Amino acid sequence: MTPRERFLSVLRFQRPDDRIPMVEWAAWWDQTIARWRTEGLSADLDWQGSLDHFGLDTLICIPIVGTSARCPHPAHHGAGIIANEADYETLLPALYTDEAIESAIGAARELRTRHDAGDVIIRLWLDGFFWFPRILLGIERHLYAFYEQPELMHRINADLAAYNIRAVEALFPELRPDMVGFAEDMSYNLGPMLSHDLFREYLQPYYRQVIPHIRAYDVKVLIDSDGDITTMVPWMQDAGIEGVYPLERQAHVDVNALRRDYPELLMMGGYDKMVMPQGEPAMRAEFERILPAMRSGGYIPSVDHQTPPGVSLENYRIYIRLFREYCERAVQG
Repeated sequence: MTPRERFLSVLRFQRPDDRIPMVEWAAWWDQTIARWRTEGLSADLDWQGSLDHFGLDTLICIPIVGTSARCPHPAHHGAGIIANEADYETLLPALYTDEAIESAIGAARELRTRHDAGDVIIRLWLDGFFWFPRILLGIERHLYAFYEQPELMHRINADLAAYNIRAVEALFPELRPDMVGFAEDMSYNLGPMLSHDLFREYLQPYYRQVIPHIRAYDVKVLIDSDGDITTMVPWMQDAGIEGVYPLERQAHVDVNALRRDYPELLMMGGYDKMVMPQGEPAMRAEFERILPAMRSGGYIPSVDHQTPPGVSLENYRIYIRLFREYCERAVQG
């Protein structure tokens, strides 16, 4: 089977013939690659060459985001770039641009031959309805805005929903991605950053507007949210979202418990990156932990975030060997 066939098969809860996909959904930190080059990894390998070198399936992200290069930069991480509706009005010419959609279409056309052949898997990145207002308003102001600027919050998300629909209807006739991942990051290690009531009022209506346009092309819809998303899974499903990643183990997310409680939930990630520096016994034990979920269908295992620079090249090669072994075991019996 091709990488794309394996990927789509698992998302449909079907069993691939040979193994389930082997992907690094977010690949490695730059510092990780820099370390590995001091330990023998060829400096001539680019990102694709590194995937091929390790025998990983190629998962490519095509982003269509709401901001553009014309947007100002925040004063510091999390500071935001607007404070009120007047600022938003001023910024609008730099938001929701045709250029971002056209750039994505150009990237898709370049990838179409490889995608049609099944050699690459394509994930479309769209900004989500918690993530994007936070980019504009900044972390602290965004959380206050649910209560102090509700009209602005609804206006931003209504505009974003219209833009995401426009992006889908422009891109999908050119190339239908294998999944859509909405960027959200709306949980931390102890649970959601917002209440169910706020989710239903400020996020759910806009997901319900956009998702039917994606599903019309038979494309699966997942959310990318760090932290412990366990409480939020039924909220997401009620909004039409079919899956979630990266399922961070350090936030106590348990892929087996999620599969037990939500049999139809799509999942990606879930492998605890913190065991990777500890050697083969610890890495094998982690694969044993997630193997039941791997066998259940609808779950694509991957490091639960970028492979960190604390992982040596030797240990990563052990991880890759075990990864292949368990991806093959997942389809046996």
